[in-house]
Amino acid sequence: MSKHIFISEFENSQYLEGVYCIYNAQLGQTRAGKPYLKALIRDKSGQIVARMWNITEHQFRSLPTNGFVWLEGQTQPYQGERQLIVQDIRAVDVAEEDLPNLLPATKKDVDEMERQLRSVLATLKHAGLRALLDEYLNDKALMDSFRASPAAVSMHHAYLGGLLEHTLQLLTLADRMLPLYPKLNRDLVLAGLFLHDIAKCREMSYEYGFTYTTEGQLIGHIVLGSLWLQRKADAARAKGGPELPREALLVLHHIILSHHGVPEFGAAKPPSTPEAIFVSRLDELDAKTQMGIDNARPDAGMAADGTSEFTDKIWGLDTRLYRPDPLAET
Repeated sequence: MSKHIFISEFENSQYLEGVYCIYNAQLGQTRAGKPYLKALIRDKSGQIVARMWNITEHQFRSLPTNGFVWLEGQTQPYQGERQLIVQDIRAVDVAEEDLPNLLPATKKDVDEMERQLRSVLATLKHAGLRALLDEYLNDKALMDSFRASPAAVSMHHAYLGGLLEHTLQLLTLADRMLPLYPKLNRDLVLAGLFLHDIAKCREMSYEYGFTYTTEGQLIGHIVLGSLWLQRKADAARAKGGPELPREALLVLHHIILSHHGVPEFGAAKPPSTPEAIFVSRLDELDAKTQMGIDNARPDAGMAADGTSEFTDKIWGLDTRLYRPDPLAET
């Protein structure tokens, strides 16, 4: 591969060509009834909205919905953001050594994040619960996948290492907030936060772009997480170590099954314990706040010059976002 121009380095009215990751490629229709391509183009530094106005349906069908493409195009400002207008595009295969440049990844130190996560979990007081979590923490294949997995395909923390980053953020927030709620069981909250999304390791595929696995499509991380919990609990019990009360295991199942809040968002049950309510709302807080930051205040190099005050509608938040920080120094 020739020298890669990272998306974070894009400037306005810049011609470029190269290989990038394409996500959620869609065939739209202009007001004149002509087909056009709309997609997200990604690499490890970020993402940009791309449009191609002269695409044919045959050419669109030759592209992956999620995968890798060679493209040629030019950037331009649009409503305060930078977009990419594509002139030519085709699907390509990518060598394994080029993947680190093409897949978005956390900017934080993965080893340090895992160390911090293990440090918080080591403070749990109940021996039976620590023995259960050890079944996860000592599963090297699982933890390797947990370190690498994104937290979502596109909505929030959608990059390699995003699941670990999101989970650690939740544990850190909870550790600081729980003293304000002394009647919540700290062990159950922290264990629930660690486990609530862990099956996203199996729900998503991230080796060649971010997409859902067959298990992810048919079962999903909520049900998979509950199934995993039972297996890990059975394995811990078989070792004859400290017992975890049956009711505590039920509450952990409930936290996993209810953390999306309502059935239309995938919850099997509404949160029905104080700990489950806390986990569900904290999860939503971190996910939606990160979505707001990413969309309203992207990293340097992502926004166009002369940024407009409002974003386009963010469908995950059901609103347009006001960009400015009114107290920021100009």
